[in-house]
Amino acid sequence: MPQPGRGRSAISAGVLLMALIAPPALAQDEGPIADPLPDPAVSRHGLVLEEFATLPKSESVPPPTDARLKRWARINYLGELPDHSRRLYVPDLNGKLYLLDRKGRSREYLDVGAAMGPDFWSHKGLGSGFGFVAFHPHFARNGIFYTVHTEARDALTTKPVDLVAPTTTRIHSVITEWTADNPRANTFSGTRREVMRLGFQDTYHDIQEINFNPNARPRDKDYGLLYVAVGDGAAGAGGTVPQDLTAPQGKILRIDPLGHNGPGGKWGIPASNPFAGQQGKLGEIFAYGLRDPHRFSWDTGGRHQMFIGHIGEHRVESVYDAKAGDNFGWSNREGPFAYRKADNPTCGVFPLPADDAKNGYTYPVAAFDHNPPPEKPCSDSGNALIGGFVHRGRQVPALYGKYIYSEGVSGRIFYSEVREMRRGGPLATVHQLQVFDAGGALTSMQALAGDKRVDLRFGTDRAGELYVLSKANGTIWKVSDAK
Repeated sequence: MPQPGRGRSAISAGVLLMALIAPPALAQDEGPIADPLPDPAVSRHGLVLEEFATLPKSESVPPPTDARLKRWARINYLGELPDHSRRLYVPDLNGKLYLLDRKGRSREYLDVGAAMGPDFWSHKGLGSGFGFVAFHPHFARNGIFYTVHTEARDALTTKPVDLVAPTTTRIHSVITEWTADNPRANTFSGTRREVMRLGFQDTYHDIQEINFNPNARPRDKDYGLLYVAVGDGAAGAGGTVPQDLTAPQGKILRIDPLGHNGPGGKWGIPASNPFAGQQGKLGEIFAYGLRDPHRFSWDTGGRHQMFIGHIGEHRVESVYDAKAGDNFGWSNREGPFAYRKADNPTCGVFPLPADDAKNGYTYPVAAFDHNPPPEKPCSDSGNALIGGFVHRGRQVPALYGKYIYSEGVSGRIFYSEVREMRRGGPLATVHQLQVFDAGGALTSMQALAGDKRVDLRFGTDRAGELYVLSKANGTIWKVSDAK
């Protein structure tokens, strides 16, 4: 795809982006930045989406009162089992894990919600329920996979949490290890054990994703290590939890799920972790300073970067290139700007201080902003960055080397060139892609999903081909072309 022009003048955008990487002199303007970032550049190119599957209708129990949870199916991801069977898998936050064949036919593999009993919690909190599943790289031989789900009710008083608990706990996120008797079976039969249980002060921003690095090979230090994206539990906006290295909230954790040197012997702490063995710091922490690290993925080509799709507080949605020990700044920073906890009635962002370099924060490689209504500056404006993947598939060469991501509520789909996504460099340009149906007609995700609230998510198979999911109608589309 050729590079389209920016939404605003290249000169003004360039000046702004240079300001983001070179902190200004001491800020003379005490007010917030009115419009922090350029608008995404609308591309004349787009994705061709071919309908692949529609998952069964599901409901939370009890029925939710929040209309945002009343979806056809709260499908959250699509991946491929690492066993050469070509089977795909899709978790539904309402409790069930589905397997799909290459014709899009689905069958229930495991009902996680039913297995966990009455403490399973899926009806309050946008990420509540059965949030994610990750299959061990040796699944074909050992039958092991991991899930994360939320619990409340009696669990809050009868089941102790691991690591550090907040003063007030409203929800637990639980990582479970499952071992299938027969990895080739299309329905689960086997055993399970609890690996990790974390507490959160509110019903959102809990554990968002768990996964293994697909680039790691046997004997690599990263092989078989489970990455855990832990939100701040809403504690960051007015507190310091994301910066606290004694607390797991607001962090990316990395553990050896088959190891035993962690608390209680339930998991291992890799010696390669940046804080392993340091007194007063959690050895499980890989990176920190995060609000809602909703999705992460690795580029399976190029430099094998790990990208985090991060949902911001009120103004800035960010993509980070993550490395061990990074501090992404929340809640002192929101994206590449200063965030002020106190005396900020506008809920805005501010210029960086002149001495910002002393903090050592890692800033985004791509970002976009959103602006709540002026009369309600602290309202939820309904924007959320949904991280995706660097496209390395062969079927759609026009997308090769592009990081595909989205604003999940409206369903706008973006890309940035990976070659522009450089740590310490100017923010990569955000391009908004058009959407075409299988017949080549221009459409939109809202039209395809039949709803203004798309709740878009991404998936990929082991060949690197891209899929687009919508909770609104429970449908999965495969990206079959770009035009």
